[in-house]
Amino acid sequence: MSSASAVVRHGIHRNFHRLAWLAVVLALGVIVFGSFVRLSNAGLSCPDWPTCYGRAAWPQHANEAADHAATAIRAVEPHKAWREQLHRMLAGSLGLVVLALALLAARRRRFGIAQVLLASLLVGIGIPLYMHGQHVAASVFAVAGEALLLIAALRWSNADLARTAALTLMVIVFQALLGMWTVTWLLKPIVVMGHLLGGLLTFALLTWMAWRATDIPIRLADAKRVRVLLLVGVALLAVQIALGGWTSANYAALACANDFPKCVGQWWPPTDFREGFVLWRGIGVDYEGGVLDGQSRIAIQMAHRIMAGIVFVYLAILSVRLIRIPGMLAWGVTLGALLLAQVGLGIANVKLSLPLHIAVLHNAGAALLLFVLVSLIARVRPPEG
Repeated sequence: MSSASAVVRHGIHRNFHRLAWLAVVLALGVIVFGSFVRLSNAGLSCPDWPTCYGRAAWPQHANEAADHAATAIRAVEPHKAWREQLHRMLAGSLGLVVLALALLAARRRRFGIAQVLLASLLVGIGIPLYMHGQHVAASVFAVAGEALLLIAALRWSNADLARTAALTLMVIVFQALLGMWTVTWLLKPIVVMGHLLGGLLTFALLTWMAWRATDIPIRLADAKRVRVLLLVGVALLAVQIALGGWTSANYAALACANDFPKCVGQWWPPTDFREGFVLWRGIGVDYEGGVLDGQSRIAIQMAHRIMAGIVFVYLAILSVRLIRIPGMLAWGVTLGALLLAQVGLGIANVKLSLPLHIAVLHNAGAALLLFVLVSLIARVRPPEG
């Protein structure tokens, strides 16, 4: 079915799919650039939020913000500050596109546009309140806005993608909160990992919406079974992405030094999984550079490697199955190629001591694997009739 017929059948706005694909591209850019910011140790280069040393942009020189209170937290580093603030601007632009999608999807609902706008207004009111130190009031407004979007998503059907659009906007708002906490809670690992997962969840939701709005189905006789296999693949990949985020947030990527497949010269070195996977350690600790000892970081790295092996085997088998299905050769080959590239990048990260460009590509590879799996989930359907 063409996108034009989808508009007629489901009431989807004729430009919804174009806007959704723009959001997909922008979300991928935000994810990749965000990994660049994190891996270049620029995540705390703007200690205040949403401004950067009180500026909408960022200080061009170290002495420009000498009188701002944020300098008591961290000295100005202009060569890093632009990265953090530009990432915030890109994320804000994505938020506006997602808001537009939610408004388009809600236009046929009774009071739908008003509900989305009111939720956005409540969240917006919370920002200046937060900036003026009224954190409790800001939280109340943000939670109220999120609750309004959740109610809308629960009440609306998804024939015209209204439910998914409202949920995506809700995730974007929570992503903004996680971005704020990433800074104010000094790179707390659970928040950093959550921020990564939230970004990829946003990307997955937008990818699903874009394909459903474009409405170019892949008809397979065994569609139900294939979709189950794809969903399992997404679940396994999500666990691996979470472990990768935990590895990065705890600075455990080089816990095994440059050793692979062994770790510090051993197949199974001393580890401390209990300490390595404590999710909450309180607030007020500066986590930049990590706070765990060697055995805890090794435990995290080993868990990431073990899960990588499980995901590799499963997705490799899935790739072969897709190749054998008539009409799915290109998708199967693409999945297999991305999988091999991702494993190669992961090994290169260790052997070459985490070069920035390879580490960023490794993050992008995870997003592209997710894109392939979610795209197929959105498109694979049983034959008509």
